[in-house]
Amino acid sequence: MTPTTIGLIGIAALFLLIFSRLPVGYLMAVIGIVGFGTIVSFDAALNLTARDVFSVFSSYNLTVIPLFVFMGQIAFHSGISSRLFDAAYRFVGHIPGGLAIATIGACAGFSAICGSTNATAATMGAATLPEMKRYNYKPELATGVVAAGGSLGILIPPSVVFIVYGILTEQSIGELFVAGLLPGLLLCVLMVASILIWTRMRPDLGPKGEKFTLRQKLASLSGLVETLVIFVLVMGGLFKGIFTPTEAGGIGAFCTLAVALIRRNLSMEGFVQALFETTRITCMILVIVAGATIFSRFMAVTRIPFDIAGWITALDMSPAMIMCLIIGVYFLGGCFIDALALVMLTIPIFYPVILELGYDPIWFGVVIVLVTQIGVITPPVGVNVYVVSGVARDVPLNTIFKGVVPMLIAMIITTLLLIPFPQIALYLPGLL
Repeated sequence: MTPTTIGLIGIAALFLLIFSRLPVGYLMAVIGIVGFGTIVSFDAALNLTARDVFSVFSSYNLTVIPLFVFMGQIAFHSGISSRLFDAAYRFVGHIPGGLAIATIGACAGFSAICGSTNATAATMGAATLPEMKRYNYKPELATGVVAAGGSLGILIPPSVVFIVYGILTEQSIGELFVAGLLPGLLLCVLMVASILIWTRMRPDLGPKGEKFTLRQKLASLSGLVETLVIFVLVMGGLFKGIFTPTEAGGIGAFCTLAVALIRRNLSMEGFVQALFETTRITCMILVIVAGATIFSRFMAVTRIPFDIAGWITALDMSPAMIMCLIIGVYFLGGCFIDALALVMLTIPIFYPVILELGYDPIWFGVVIVLVTQIGVITPPVGVNVYVVSGVARDVPLNTIFKGVVPMLIAMIITTLLLIPFPQIALYLPGLL
């Protein structure tokens, strides 16, 4: 068999085995080793595997991941997420769907100190779903908003997917973080608009809540001070080039921990749980990165990425149409594969293509994060939907999937706007 045939068999086997729910990192590693060994030699495959695994787990650049994950975990266990929701609710809770809008605002705020879509969905679900149930919100609106709002964790910086994309493509992680700000805010606005339209059409979905005085609203902002300070410190330092992304993660984690200790909101049990979750999530990410690195070695010797790149660039189509084709691949792939794994699998294939077409790699990073963000709320994988289902055990999965549809439309509109208006993502990085 030719290397190309072996490569196609390996890709087909990977996609088939993903449905077995086996860890995708291990699957990519095993298929990569077997494929590379078949084409070259198994001695070379084992030597390459040992070197790649050691390189990933000893990489200084990847130390940024546990730091940002730890920052988000401390924020969760110290109650910062609850204070974010309380402040947002006092300002918009009195309008139809106000609690849902407050949830989007709280998700955006928590995403700014977390970076994980699953952690944001789980945190906001625990904090907001009981409140929306108490105010007689329909389950489809309540759970749909939490699942979709949680997806902001991979778009609004700091984002683990942006970090991995930056490392893979050797692009500035700081510029990627800054590039995600305006698209993230635009998406929040469109999500809020979707909620307002939906509740206008069906007022029973989200009844009006309690109305607060101006003094009560302003008093709630005191709970946001630490979040704002940490965000400005981390993003401002990156924006000004004062420190690297790894240093930013360390400073953010230290400041979040310091705030939690000063406020005395973090118990020893919460601290231990934060360490445990940070270790678990970091190991999961590093295994995926290592597996994808091994799999990419296999793809390189098959020449498939280069053949696909050559085939796409040779198509008698405009660059915009080719980009739409690539986006379509990410959209479909995101329905079946975890966002991080999808990025790791496809970047070696499509990154050379977008460079050949003359597209900005920073802009492309934002686009694929947006498209893979859609995948975390679409069936059959829809990992955020399953996370919310684990929090709201009395709500059927089909109800949650029904609830994310209006938010899904907002995500698609945001993605489509970025194609003719790339400056939405590139304006802030251009100021660096």
